[in-house]
Amino acid sequence: MKKIMLTLLIFALIFASVPSQAFAVNTATHGKITGKTVCFGLSSLIIWPGIGQYLNGNETKKNWTHAAIGLFPPFRLWSGWDALIARQGGRWDGKI
Repeated sequence: MKKIMLTLLIFALIFASVPSQAFAVNTATHGKITGKTVCFGLSSLIIWPGIGQYLNGNETKKNWTHAAIGLFPPFRLWSGWDALIARQGGRWDGKI
């Protein structure tokens, strides 16, 4: 248990010392939550991640990124949320 806590502390100190310029630039803009975006978010959550981004009119690279990464359970929730709030752009060249 002590080794795990020490490891987590070391990682926290490393990430705290990384300058903010090292992270990807956030280019995201949020839209309004409407009935349409609620349906898009649910479709991205239930049917397939990336569908909601496609219906919201995002770029193709973001749609494919969400479709691939969204296969993992935590990212599926994030993909649904992203479609719900109609977020355009994002980090890593607008892919996430």
